[in-house]
Amino acid sequence: MAKDLSWRKAIERVLKEAGSSMHYKDIADEIVSRGLRKSVGATPAATVSANLTTSINKERDRSPFMRAGKGEYAIRPDLLPPPPLPKETEPEESDEEKQYGIVTSFGMFWRRDFVQWSRQPKLLGVQQLGAKPVDFCNQFGIYLLYDGREVIYVGRAVERPMGRRLYEHGADRLSTRWDRFSWFGLLPVSDDGRLGALPGSYHSDRLLPAVEAILIEALEPRQNRRRGDDLSAVEYLQQEDPEIQKAKIKETVDVLLKKAL
Repeated sequence: MAKDLSWRKAIERVLKEAGSSMHYKDIADEIVSRGLRKSVGATPAATVSANLTTSINKERDRSPFMRAGKGEYAIRPDLLPPPPLPKETEPEESDEEKQYGIVTSFGMFWRRDFVQWSRQPKLLGVQQLGAKPVDFCNQFGIYLLYDGREVIYVGRAVERPMGRRLYEHGADRLSTRWDRFSWFGLLPVSDDGRLGALPGSYHSDRLLPAVEAILIEALEPRQNRRRGDDLSAVEYLQQEDPEIQKAKIKETVDVLLKKAL
């Protein structure tokens, strides 16, 4: 059985074979789809970003990687050291730090019937095919409820986490009116799929771009041709709670058994 490459070696191989710059999310897709690593964790794109930015910031001219644009990286064409930074110049903020400015993760138009609702429901999402599912039940942030494609409610999960707030909407005045929901989370996600702690403060210059990004992504205004500047967070695709599939199979078996009697 082929042994997993280290993240660094896998990134190097993808970039060398590409022969051009790539976005870190596309690099992660290549690593996963080509099986360069079997163990990719819950946040492969964030892990690739962290490896690239750490190498560039710490190794500088010794790093085999170079930035080619926002979120874009390439193999360094030569090993000539870059001109030294003036002492008064602060180090450039890494893409990983930008990624986790305000909104860290989000899910769009998740289905209500994919969740086994309880006081502690599983809100399962994956970053990409092959990644470990993350349970966002205890995420904090903003959520929207939809009736079809129409937004009928906007709420915040601050005092109680996202899963609990959505569960409560299954028993209040909105209980029969929504079938999908979107969410925008503030807690960071670790490589093993755990939610981190809420930051104590945020940079004020990131607040308005984050609010703009949420509104554009959630409402999809026709005249906005791109996402807000601060929504470089990772989108998670919904996964159905396995317990729902088990219940469906059991129900089917019960029906067949009754017909057989």
